Amino acid sequence: SATRPAPDPSREVPHEIPLRLAWSPTEVLRTKDFEEMTPVEVIQAKEAIRSLKLDLRPVLTRRREPDPSGRFIDLRRTLRTSVRTGGCPLPLERESTRTRRPTIVALCDISGSMESYSRILLHFFHALTNAADRVHTFVFGTRLTNITRLLRDRDVDRALARIGTTVQDWYGGTRIGASLQAFNLHWSRRLLAQGAVVLLVTDGLDREGGDGIRAQARRLRKSCRSLIWLNPLLRYRAFAPRAAGIKALLPEVDEHRPVHNLDSLAELADTLSGRGGRGAGRRARLG
Repeated sequence: SATRPAPDPSREVPHEIPLRLAWSPTEVLRTKDFEEMTPVEVIQAKEAIRSLKLDLRPVLTRRREPDPSGRFIDLRRTLRTSVRTGGCPLPLERESTRTRRPTIVALCDISGSMESYSRILLHFFHALTNAADRVHTFVFGTRLTNITRLLRDRDVDRALARIGTTVQDWYGGTRIGASLQAFNLHWSRRLLAQGAVVLLVTDGLDREGGDGIRAQARRLRKSCRSLIWLNPLLRYRAFAPRAAGIKALLPEVDEHRPVHNLDSLAELADTLSGRGGRGAGRRARLG
């Protein structure tokens, strides 16, 4: 299909629309599909996303650090200290495993079938980027574009306006396999080396019939700590993996989760923050 003009966030809705529900979304707003929201509700949803608590859960690394109550004995430091004390008594220097916030990499489909979801999800990734220091975001339709630097602007409207003019393939077709291949070739080694969590946001509808998706998704999965597929099509109870792209992706991901309303984003935020279980969890605060 023909590529449509880049979105202009400032023209989505009039500025004078009130935001009474922005910080305390009702149950209706929480569960309403992004695709079915009115312009007023879209604004309210974006404001609610800004209030999500996005404190990423620390993960263990391979490195250790001095810790008087640590479970491990630091033999090297113990021997150095024993030399200074003459070995009597022999002080045991302890250490524990160092933790750090995980690297998050988001790959977001901005093709035509994802239009109603990608424009709101970019607000989520903006909030995530400004809440943590190891978040990298890419968008793709027919090509892959790194928008991480643009999302670091704390003014969300300015950030998205700049993204709108920088990205050239809004709301056209989707080349999932080629986009994953581009990431694997040019970005995987530098971003995934320390066990990143990858969020792949797509409905799996691929204009190339799924060509190359399975091989590239498998390569991506082997390079990261966890590959989570966020799919708005899971909003349908009768969802079935019929499209070639969906069939190719499913065996290669660790989790397959819905992402179509505020509740699904809140559950994702809970999972990333360690407040929820695998694949589900308590709802994050939206107000």
